[in-house]
Amino acid sequence: MERRRITSAARRSYVSSGEMMVGGLAPGRRLGPGTRLSLARMPPPLPTRVDFSLAGALNAGFKETRASERAEMMELNDRFASYIEKVRFLEQQNKALAAELNQLRAKEPTKLADVYQAELRELRLRLDQLTANSARLEVERDNLAQDLGTVRQKLQDETNLRLEAENNLAAYRQEADEATLARLDLERKIESLEEEIRFLRKIHEEEVRELQEQLARQQVHVELDVAKPDLTAALKEIRTQYEAMASSNMHEAEEWYRSKFADLTDAAARNAELLRQAKHEANDYRRQLQSLTCDLESLRGTNESLERQMREQEERHAREAASYQEALARLEEEGQSLKDEMARHLQEYQELLNVKLALDIEIATYRKLLEGEENRITIPVQTFSNLQIRGQGQKHQRRGKSQGHKTSQKPHNTSYTNTGSPDCKWSTASSRNQPGHQVCVRRPPQEEHRGEDRGDAGWRGH
Repeated sequence: MERRRITSAARRSYVSSGEMMVGGLAPGRRLGPGTRLSLARMPPPLPTRVDFSLAGALNAGFKETRASERAEMMELNDRFASYIEKVRFLEQQNKALAAELNQLRAKEPTKLADVYQAELRELRLRLDQLTANSARLEVERDNLAQDLGTVRQKLQDETNLRLEAENNLAAYRQEADEATLARLDLERKIESLEEEIRFLRKIHEEEVRELQEQLARQQVHVELDVAKPDLTAALKEIRTQYEAMASSNMHEAEEWYRSKFADLTDAAARNAELLRQAKHEANDYRRQLQSLTCDLESLRGTNESLERQMREQEERHAREAASYQEALARLEEEGQSLKDEMARHLQEYQELLNVKLALDIEIATYRKLLEGEENRITIPVQTFSNLQIRGQGQKHQRRGKSQGHKTSQKPHNTSYTNTGSPDCKWSTASSRNQPGHQVCVRRPPQEEHRGEDRGDAGWRGH
């Protein structure tokens, strides 16, 4: 209803006359889909007013024709109204797109491109810095690897020295064990010799005692048998000889014991010195081994920490490089998408501009036709009887030419104009092939309300 009210108002502004002109449409003739309606200037016939009370004389065919024409005019009216609304909508959309294009042009996309280029340069500079830093870290890694190789070589040398020291220590321990065994053997020999000396002394004392007893018995026997021979000197001499022999034997045994004991003491001292030196060297080697082990552990820890830091640096640099590459690719994609979107908007704007120009041309054409028709419209009216007679004559003429009309039918150029007058219902302008009939039918009071309910108070068809 709103659309029909707007359209009726527009039509009332287009046509200021109080009558409607319809020409060239005979009673009983329907408008087909190929029929084109146009405003054709016709010579104004003599106006004739017909009272609407004569409507009862119209036949049923004329009523059907009028109903079909009214329905077709209403359809054409709706189509024309929708077309005007579409034109207005496209004009509004064109204005919105033009405003959006002006805004996009005002944003100066070149500055945005400069900003993107500056960001790209900064990202490339940071990427170069990261590459240089990565190269420097690789050089440091190579140097650390070389130092690690040197430290490993030193560690291998120290390990070899430690093994050699352990072998020497084992040899020294074996020699010390052998010296200890020799010392124990010598001590046992010394004990056995001391026991032998004590045994020899005991035997010697027993022999001396036996000799003294023998001498005492012989002296007693001699004294008994012989009358006190002079044996004192002989006994003294024998005693002296035995004492000399015993003292010489004792002296020789003591000398031999002293020499053996001195030799064993010297050997034990030498072995003890060698053992002390071996223990001292073993302690030195043990301390060196412990210090080298500590150095090795510290170097291993340093190497592991450096390798861990190097891996972390490489991973962090790889992540940063990947993020920068992704940001760069994303910025390039955004720039390309903005360019594509700008090109698409420009293309859409160009298409809409072309559509607008075409619509402006059509609107100008319609406006020129409407203004020309407004200037041309007059209010000539013929009598209703002439309209009926001519309509019946045209009906018989159409029946006679129905076969030829089926094979060759020319398009009608008929225009309808509703003036929106409360006294005039409809009028017809002329077509190309039929003489013009212009009629003004006065609307009775009972038809006004029905016309307003149907929405045909004001319409215009082309």
